[in-house]
Amino acid sequence: MATKTLVMAKKNKADEFYTQWSDIETEIQAYLAFNPHLFRNKTVLCPCDDPYKSNFFKYFALHFNDLGLKKLIATCYKDATNTQLTLSADNLQEDTKIPHKIEVTEVANHANSTTDLSYIERILANKKNMLTRLAGNGDFRSEEITALRNEADFIITNPPFSLFREFIAWITAAKKQFLVISNMNAITYKEIFPLIKSNRLWLGLAFGRSFQGFIVPKNYPLNGSETRVDGQGNRIVSTNNTIWLTNIDHGRRYQPLQLMTMAENFKFSKHKQIRGKKYEKYDNYDAIEVPFTDAIPADYDGIMGVPISFLHKYCPEQFEIVKFRKGDDGKDLSVNGKCPYFRILIKKR
Repeated sequence: MATKTLVMAKKNKADEFYTQWSDIETEIQAYLAFNPHLFRNKTVLCPCDDPYKSNFFKYFALHFNDLGLKKLIATCYKDATNTQLTLSADNLQEDTKIPHKIEVTEVANHANSTTDLSYIERILANKKNMLTRLAGNGDFRSEEITALRNEADFIITNPPFSLFREFIAWITAAKKQFLVISNMNAITYKEIFPLIKSNRLWLGLAFGRSFQGFIVPKNYPLNGSETRVDGQGNRIVSTNNTIWLTNIDHGRRYQPLQLMTMAENFKFSKHKQIRGKKYEKYDNYDAIEVPFTDAIPADYDGIMGVPISFLHKYCPEQFEIVKFRKGDDGKDLSVNGKCPYFRILIKKR
């Protein structure tokens, strides 16, 4: 399965999963619908993005003027194995093993037209924009990239899966606004959940199968039904557990869930675990088990355990997050001696 491919990629530190333009565009447009001037006179850093390959860089370069950007920076991590090459656009197109950065401060309107490789040539024709070799290897944790982080207003990218915890810590240490792609299981990380609980981080718009999938290198196996080759020859791996994590406001955060009462769920719920049955209580915590987000009862004022996928529908004005996963005994929440998959404990405000 494609999801297994991503798990193995994290284990093997194989991080070359490129985000498709359509997924970036759809997500960014949702934030702009909530705040049309979000990027006005701001600097965007894409710190894991080869400008010749990254659709994050291409998107912001193409929309540089209509977004009103002040500056766009992209940096590329590479092992510096070809240090004898002189830095030029032609060399980088042929061999991108050189760690480099591109800084864009001005884009002519006629340059905002296509996203083939010639768009970088048009951007670099303006001497105000620079493509330069990095002093180090482009690791986001280096002093060199950290200085760029400190300069930026927004950090937007698909970070390396194998370093996701470190990457989030690196961003939040600087108190920057960010939008990054993640695996849903990241919600359960001890470094991530406290940020969600304290309302410093939340889920973006796209979720699971609403992603179009990642472009992967030619050496990645295409196993399972969720893989394909598109019309341009790109190898695509789709997953059902991909999410955006962000601290940028969007409209869905303020849309309360439409809920049924306990009695209505008893009669009409589409889930056989709920319909015609009572909500069960945990063995080790005073809360009820709610195995589906759409089965949260509207008329229960106590604490409820819900799936982690609830966070995609979470409205902080409607619910309070109480705790994650553990009962009063410090063990995983259990019902009749059985532990359901990770639960988030919530209550109505």
